[in-house]
Amino acid sequence: MNESVLQWGRRGRYLSVGPHQIFVVEMGASGPPPLVVVHGFPGSSHDFAAVAQQLSHQRPVVLLDLLGFGFSDKPRTARYSLFEQADLVEAVLSQLGIDRCAVLAHDMGDTVVAELLYRHNTGELGFTPEQVILTNGSIFIDLAQLTLGQRAMLRLPAAALPFPLPARILSRALEQSFTPAAPPPPDAIESLIELIQLRGGACLLPRQNRYILERREHQSRWTAGLVDYTGPLLLVWGAHDPIAITAMPERLQQLRPKTRVVILADIGHWPSLEAPQVLADHISEHLHP
Repeated sequence: MNESVLQWGRRGRYLSVGPHQIFVVEMGASGPPPLVVVHGFPGSSHDFAAVAQQLSHQRPVVLLDLLGFGFSDKPRTARYSLFEQADLVEAVLSQLGIDRCAVLAHDMGDTVVAELLYRHNTGELGFTPEQVILTNGSIFIDLAQLTLGQRAMLRLPAAALPFPLPARILSRALEQSFTPAAPPPPDAIESLIELIQLRGGACLLPRQNRYILERREHQSRWTAGLVDYTGPLLLVWGAHDPIAITAMPERLQQLRPKTRVVILADIGHWPSLEAPQVLADHISEHLHP
């Protein structure tokens, strides 16, 4: 395991959420309401390590690994429902005593946050998301340009594999989320693979990938979660994303004109990995105390 991943593992602790152990990292001194980070598929909180380090000088930052990802437990029989991941975020923030926060998300995490916002909009959420920042994710699944790997996994049974996907296949699949215009930074794919493989996670990807079908089924609910949210909402979007294309933030801005959109011209699907300082600067500028 590379040193960056090892150091990240040492920075966190585990919270018991039901029968599972969930990895949480808390950074920064006390101050304004914290920034809570919700990662995407198939990543982890480690994707935001550099961004969080920058932002933690201004406010507390809380990052967690969703169930089945990163350092958190990876049960073979879990449903890995987006609804249950939203429940998990609520439970973690409740244990940490957080009742107000800003929220930052990426990829699958955007939809987890959309579910949280739907609950907030209907008065059913256990905390107040005072402001929200979304980075590249398929917030409109009909516009998503799924990779070959994602489409192939959707054809597999919705169950854990009897054997882990080999590193070479994981590497090839992850490379499809980058483009020649926005290639992976050094060691980024290796770190992603190490955290996927941890605790047998490379057996779970086809099962976890079914969240795409859940997105399709509940798109109207999660669109309403974003559109009806009354707080400040910022989208920071890599222009060269081969999956979550820029038509997605454009559509949300049409549906919700007060949404602020920043397009990063030379960045792809992974702003937190490709340009952490640029992303941190935009977030810092957006967040109010």
